[in-house]
Amino acid sequence: MTDRKRQQKREASGPKPASPEARAIGTYAERYAAGKALRETCPRNAHAAWKAPAGRPDAVELVLRAEKGRVPDLLPLRHGRMVRSAFTFYRGAALTMASDLASMPSSGIHVQCCGDAHLCNFGGFATPERRVIFAINDLDESLPAPWEWDIKRLAASFVVACRDNGLSDASAKDVAMTCVRSYRESMAEFSRMKTLELWYFALGADELVASIKNAEFRQRGLKRLQKERARSIAEDIFPKLVEHKGELPIIKDQLPTIFHAEGHTPGEIHKLQFRQ
Repeated sequence: MTDRKRQQKREASGPKPASPEARAIGTYAERYAAGKALRETCPRNAHAAWKAPAGRPDAVELVLRAEKGRVPDLLPLRHGRMVRSAFTFYRGAALTMASDLASMPSSGIHVQCCGDAHLCNFGGFATPERRVIFAINDLDESLPAPWEWDIKRLAASFVVACRDNGLSDASAKDVAMTCVRSYRESMAEFSRMKTLELWYFALGADELVASIKNAEFRQRGLKRLQKERARSIAEDIFPKLVEHKGELPIIKDQLPTIFHAEGHTPGEIHKLQFRQ
């Protein structure tokens, strides 16, 4: 074997040079400085105001446009849920807010957003290990988008919910500020954690409920926690979700939202919707 071939063999079996993506990650200090430098092109106060752009689509029209291709007989159910209040409309109109947010400044950092990060899409749920954790529980609107979109939709949801429940604007502002402050502090903490540590990190519902100062709210939280724990027991869930056709267990029909398409015509489902 020649010296040239030996050198090539050592290079092939030795450590590979870092990829452009790996080099771009840099140290914590470098990433922090790069993130802070983005404030030059997109300062924080640029997010403070929003002005409707020219030719802004009508909110209701956007909702109707997004319904193309959906099961027609289920649309009245969706509309009935959305028209109950400003908050229920907000919950069902993720596209409307995304359209508005698209016209706002962005720092240029894109992530895999939840896409529908309002307060009711967070809650306690049981894990396979029978722990109850607090986390986001709805990801069917997930999409690549600026990271700001999720936090803005989440903070706005608290304001809309406060108004919907007759709370003052001062209370709404306080809640929204608490929301974004918690986000900022948590992200700062997560940025210093190793990948595996972050993967296994979870906010236990027990510690969350224990931190509630109001005794009445804490008691309500404890009751909800007990309910979620019960849901983690397969023997409790299984009979509610399935029925037996002979020896074969199948998912129960729960009209009008859960049904076997071959067992019911759209017209039957349509009648059942309005009967309820």
